[in-house]
Amino acid sequence: MNERSASQDDSFRNLNAKLANPLAHIPREQLMQDARLFAETHGLKDLVLEFQKGALVAQDPSQFENLPQLDEADKAVFRRELTHKWDQPRMLYYLVILCSMAAAVQGMDESVINGANLFFATQFGIDVKANDNGKNQWLLGLVNSAPYLCCAILGCWLTDPLNRFLGRRGTIFLTALVSFLTCIWQGVTNSWEHLFVARFVLGLGIGPKSSTVPVYAAECAPPAIRGALVMMWQTWTAFGIMIGTVMDLAFYKVPDPPHVTGLNWRLMLGSAGIPALFICLQVFLCPERYISKGRYREAYNSLARLRRHPIQAARDLYYIHILLEAEKDIMRNRNRFMELFTVPRVRRATLASFIVMFMQQFCGINAIAYYSSNIFSEANFSNTQALLASWGFGMINWIFAFPAIWTIDTFGRRNLLLTTFPLMSIFLLLAGFAFWIPDQKAQVGVVTLGIYLFSMAYSPGEGPVPFTYSAEAFPLYVRDIGMSFATAVLWFFNFIIALTFPRLIGAFKPQGAFGWFAGWNVIGFFAILLFVPETKALSLEELDQVFSVPSHTHAAYQLKALPHNIKRYIFRMHVPDIPPLYEHEGVFGEKTYAPGGMGHA
Repeated sequence: MNERSASQDDSFRNLNAKLANPLAHIPREQLMQDARLFAETHGLKDLVLEFQKGALVAQDPSQFENLPQLDEADKAVFRRELTHKWDQPRMLYYLVILCSMAAAVQGMDESVINGANLFFATQFGIDVKANDNGKNQWLLGLVNSAPYLCCAILGCWLTDPLNRFLGRRGTIFLTALVSFLTCIWQGVTNSWEHLFVARFVLGLGIGPKSSTVPVYAAECAPPAIRGALVMMWQTWTAFGIMIGTVMDLAFYKVPDPPHVTGLNWRLMLGSAGIPALFICLQVFLCPERYISKGRYREAYNSLARLRRHPIQAARDLYYIHILLEAEKDIMRNRNRFMELFTVPRVRRATLASFIVMFMQQFCGINAIAYYSSNIFSEANFSNTQALLASWGFGMINWIFAFPAIWTIDTFGRRNLLLTTFPLMSIFLLLAGFAFWIPDQKAQVGVVTLGIYLFSMAYSPGEGPVPFTYSAEAFPLYVRDIGMSFATAVLWFFNFIIALTFPRLIGAFKPQGAFGWFAGWNVIGFFAILLFVPETKALSLEELDQVFSVPSHTHAAYQLKALPHNIKRYIFRMHVPDIPPLYEHEGVFGEKTYAPGGMGHA
């Protein structure tokens, strides 16, 4: 069995190396001939020189200064790319704004239901305070969770075929259109069953969009700013959650006109459709990825709109073409989904990604995001106070996402999680125990404080880390399917949280519900400690080394390191160093990092 595992690991390392840089080890003369042939056979004969120079730079981007084929003007382009990474064409920033808007739509789709819960449940006969042995609590949870059920079982798995047939822009247009229409549909429903169906269809807009937009942004971005743009998705989703609570406040006191009941909550749910309509109207002004359809001239023109110089567009287009050809060769006769669980190195990455995605839901954040108005009402807030407090939660969730842009690559993914999980557990217990405070004003203040502190701890840790971690943990050849699996896990457990939380509040009371999630945060701390290795700033070879260590070996080492680190970093004791588990430096020689370009963000 060990020989078989070693053989599987060796096999995937070869695949990873091939995808890491397919141009490595090709003689320069041969590479220039290949680039000329590529340009001449794909209708780009007038750009032969740019593609030859671009291919040489793509082979080793760090050595462009030593290429005699580049003149001083060419080298100046690549120097500026390194020293002025935010000096980009206006079209790129327009695309960034559009993707930010798509992320905000995602957040609004998730959060506008928060305020609507206070009104439609009573109107549709599913008031959670009714004495019905918890039936209405389950029904409210079912209505709230409908989009995430659709995402988990259908939406996420439609991403690949939609992108193949419609392209990135077409997929974003269709999903934004679905979001717009279903938001309006939610606003005209007349029963909880009708609202459930409308929200289920909304999942067709949420799922594929959540997978497509970050990839589209990363594909279009130059390597120097790609990581920041990937982080953008989580940051602006948090912004959308906050704007959703603003819409709840804005429409709270809208009176009912004749023959219309519940206009306020209908406007709340419909408001998320407005930015989705803006995306529909604007998305086709952005460039498309044409290379997968074999339309290379149009693909070059698209990239040229997103780069400062033709040689940069030629470099990126040629490298993308080579990567796609390498992928086609590698993917023949492989069941990549099964390899997520059968190849030891890949299986450990799958486990680690599962843990961070699962814990993003079971840390309790979305229970608060979807039901904070109900929670604050349980703490004797008025409806207006509950909506205002929910807006404060959304604002804090967004503002405290910004520190992660800097800390995620300095403090590290694993360290952020290990630091914030204990804090989240403590703050949830603070909020839960506050419900026993007899003085109403004190109770209101402490419940709000606990929830706000919890949000502050969540936003720089479990907020941005899961997507970033999952995107880099998997080997390149299974990264797409690995991310689809991780995203499906996220949405499935999102559905479970949204479904069960009203009944959890009813059965356990707020004290027990908050204690339940506090306990899961303790479990999350130890799961991260034992089974989630650090991936910050690691090359592909170092990532292979990290995930090739057996799980039991990693867990045993971390159990020994835990008391050592507590003594050193908490009690400030002088203790001798323990031997490192990994020897990254000097083991593999030259480091190779994940390539940029399409499909490899």
